[in-house]
Amino acid sequence: MATYDGVFDALGLREWCDADARTGPMSMEDLMASAQGGSDDSAEAARSLWDLPFPSLDALAESCAAVPRSRDLTVGLERGFLDIRDSLKVVVDPVTQPLSWMLREMLWIMTATPWWIMIPILLVITWLVGRSWRVVTLVAVFIGFLAFVDHYVPAMQTMAIIFVCAFICVLFGVPIGIAMSRSDRLQRSVTPILDMLQTLPPFVYLIPLIFLFSVTEPKLYGIAIILYAIVPVIRLTDLGIRLVDKDVIEAADAFGMTNRQKLFGVQIPLALPNIMAGVNQTIMMSLAMVVIASLVSAPGLGVLVLRGIRNLELGTGLVAGLGIVLLAILLDRVTKSALARIDTSRKQT
Repeated sequence: MATYDGVFDALGLREWCDADARTGPMSMEDLMASAQGGSDDSAEAARSLWDLPFPSLDALAESCAAVPRSRDLTVGLERGFLDIRDSLKVVVDPVTQPLSWMLREMLWIMTATPWWIMIPILLVITWLVGRSWRVVTLVAVFIGFLAFVDHYVPAMQTMAIIFVCAFICVLFGVPIGIAMSRSDRLQRSVTPILDMLQTLPPFVYLIPLIFLFSVTEPKLYGIAIILYAIVPVIRLTDLGIRLVDKDVIEAADAFGMTNRQKLFGVQIPLALPNIMAGVNQTIMMSLAMVVIASLVSAPGLGVLVLRGIRNLELGTGLVAGLGIVLLAILLDRVTKSALARIDTSRKQT
């Protein structure tokens, strides 16, 4: 006698349960029980409240065959996704194809360009962004070290992916954050989605994408990185604009500024430190996801880390991990120097 037989009997659902009794193969637990001469009714009757199982799907299915088991739920979700996969792919595939093109072109540019051209270009960009010789020197030392240990190409591949994904995150994240700051209703609608994206484990992003796209498509890991990393720039853009002093907004209204003039002339410049902090966090999260995305053919230093884990190559994994740490420090210092430059220019004005 199963635990919850009495419940279904008391509710008058026994006929409904027996009518849908399963005729499929017996489970291992049922086979073992039958091998022992059936279930021990006396032991079931003597079961204490301490051992009472929670009325889950599997526990209820033991008493009523009409109740689906938990495995039926997971199989149903999988079948439902597979049923809509082709229709979903027809819509999503063309929209996301430019992402594959951007990733392929950036990877080619960063790896095909000779080092004696690419490294000076990166140093010039660092100077233009931060105007700090200390940061430029740090970038030169770190990239030089990675090239010295023959990790230059994987490092450039990792940076290419981060550049593309972070750019797209900022391109879409900042306007979404601005729209949230101007509409409380939109903020209430988007916040649960951001909470979900921020709390999902990174590996979960890869599961539906593997079924939608080919493993050889760069957009497979590109979409996963963007979804994982776009949250900070949206949240901090929204927060930064909402924190603009109301007195400043009233002064702008007194001067007769339109909403667009207030946004681009007052709110965004004052919220720029928060927006840059969001960009910094987005870049850091993109770097973290690049390592995980190596499981689905994302090139770069993450592949070397994965090889070290699979083949138990301690040195390979540690050196590649050190390279990721150096890239993280490098990108963090560059974005922070840009933020410090913005703060300095604000104080001077």
